[in-house]
Amino acid sequence: MKKHSGMRPQDIVILLKIAAKEKQPWLMRDLSFELGISASEVSESIHRSVFAGLMAPDKKRLMKMALTDFLIYGLPYVYPQHPGPLVQGIPTAHAVSPLKELIVSNEPFVWPFSGGTVRGQAVEPLHPKLPEASLKDTVFYELMALCDTLRVGKVREKKIAVEELKKRLG
Repeated sequence: MKKHSGMRPQDIVILLKIAAKEKQPWLMRDLSFELGISASEVSESIHRSVFAGLMAPDKKRLMKMALTDFLIYGLPYVYPQHPGPLVQGIPTAHAVSPLKELIVSNEPFVWPFSGGTVRGQAVEPLHPKLPEASLKDTVFYELMALCDTLRVGKVREKKIAVEELKKRLG
């Protein structure tokens, strides 16, 4: 058995991409292509997720309760983020649905991205290819934005994000 050297930020990205696919079949090469992450890194990530108990040993099913708990209780501590300077980018956290409709704010958070159309405080994405991948999949984008809310949001925003994540991940 391979050694487990801990979870990495891209593991969250890969797990949430699988979650976004819901019941659609997927292959590791599809995840690699859609996320812009090498096939070998996707394979290693899935191995780490199985070892951590976030995926079933068959490497096809998410352990949704464990993943939800990890996102809620671990993500803000393992991958914390403090908003940075004003940059051009793609909205994240409370600047994206479903939180955008519930929270009024003049201070959007964005993933820095040259093709972005919104100016806001920079939030480093969990993977450099995340902004591009998010533009291709609305469900995945919303899941990642909810996770960023857990990383940078205030108490009220985090509480709403937790409820939305529980609803979406089952």
